Amino acid sequence: MRRFPVRVRKPIPENLTSFLRQPPLPRFRSRLHDERTASLIGTALGAAFATAFLTGLVSHVLQHPPSWLAHHLPTRPSWGYRLTQGLHVASGIAAIPLLLAKLWTVYPKLFEWPPLKSVLHALERLSILVLFSGAVFELVTGLLNSAQWYVWGAQFPFVQTHYWVAWITVGALVVHVGVKAPAIARGLRSPKKELVEAYRADLEAQRRGVSRRAFITTTAVAAGAVTVATVGESVTPLATVSVLSPRDVTVGEQRLPVNRTAAQAGVTRAVTGADWRLRVTGGARPLSLSLDDLAALAQTSAALPIACVEGWSVGAHWQGVRIGDLLDLAGAPHDADIRVTSLEKNGAYAVMVMERQYARDPSALLALRLNGQPLTLDHGYPARIIVPNRPGVLQTKWVQQMAVIA
Repeated sequence: MRRFPVRVRKPIPENLTSFLRQPPLPRFRSRLHDERTASLIGTALGAAFATAFLTGLVSHVLQHPPSWLAHHLPTRPSWGYRLTQGLHVASGIAAIPLLLAKLWTVYPKLFEWPPLKSVLHALERLSILVLFSGAVFELVTGLLNSAQWYVWGAQFPFVQTHYWVAWITVGALVVHVGVKAPAIARGLRSPKKELVEAYRADLEAQRRGVSRRAFITTTAVAAGAVTVATVGESVTPLATVSVLSPRDVTVGEQRLPVNRTAAQAGVTRAVTGADWRLRVTGGARPLSLSLDDLAALAQTSAALPIACVEGWSVGAHWQGVRIGDLLDLAGAPHDADIRVTSLEKNGAYAVMVMERQYARDPSALLALRLNGQPLTLDHGYPARIIVPNRPGVLQTKWVQQMAVIA
C-alpha cells in the first residue's frame, strides 16, 4: 500500500494574525496631538468661524433682505457695513492658519483602528467630513472672491452657494462641538496640578522639539500676520503694511478704487452724453432731468464710505442731490420704496430696489461729484447712488431711472 506524505500546516505567526486584525499604523509621539492643544486651537478657530458666519449673515441680509425685514434695516451707523464686511473677510483669512494648525493636531485620529466603532462614531466622523469639506470650501472660495479671481466662471452662483454651504458647515460644527464637549472641557480645564505638569512637560519638549507653548504662539503669530497683511483694504491706516492685500485702496481714479469699469458694464460715452436724462417715474409729477437740471438743484455733501463685498472699503466725500428731495419733486409718497435702473446692460445689479428708510435718509444722494471732482465714467458718470450702510453692489452707477414703488 502506497503511503502519501502528510503535510502538517504550520500555525499562522502571531504577528501576521495581528496584522490581519489591525494594519501597521504610524505612531505619533508628539505631545502636540493632545486634547489641550486641540481644544485651545479649536476654540480660536471656532471664534473666527462664528465671526465670519454672523457678519456673513449681515452681508447677505443687506444684499437680499427678506420682505419681513427689508423696512427695518438700519441706515446708521453709516460705516456699519464697512465694519461688518471688513470683519467677515479678516476673520475668514485668520481662520486659514488656525484651520491648518487644528488639522495638524488631530490628524492622527485618521489612523485610529477600527475606523468605525459604532453607529454614533460613524455619525461623528461623517459630521467631521462635512465640517472639513465645508470649511475648506468656504475659506478657499471666499479668499478667491476677495481677490476677484473668479475661477468658477460666470455661471456659478457664488453668493447663494457660499451662503448655504456656510449654514451646512455651521450645522456640522454645532454637531461636532456637541459630541466633543466633554473632551473640549477637559482640554480647556487647567487645575493647578495639571498646569505644573504641563509646564514641566513643555520644558522637556523644548529639549526634544517644539513645545505646546511655542506651537500655539506660532499659530497665533501666523493668524495675526496674515490678518495685518491683508486688513489694510478695509482699515485704511494699515494699507501701507498690508502687503498681501488684494486691493490697494489708496490707488484709483479720484482716490477711490473701481470694482467694475464702464467697459465691463457695457456703458459708453455715447449713452451718457448730452441726450442723457434722469427719469423719476411713479409719482404724481414725473420728472425728466438733464445733468444741468440736476446741478441747478440744491446740492448736498456727505462723507460716506463705499464698502464692497470683497472686503475693501474706503471713505470718500460725495456731492449731489438728496434722493428724498428728488422724490418730493416727483410727488412720491413718503413711505414709498424706489426701483433704481442703471444704464448697465449685463450686470446682476443693473436694477436695484431701495427701501424707504434708505431713500429718505438725509445722507442718501444721487451723487454728481466725488472728492471735489465730477464723477468719471468708471465711477458712474453722469450720476450714481451713494447711501449709508449699504453694500457697494447696491450703490448703483450710471443711473437712468428711479421708479416709485407703491
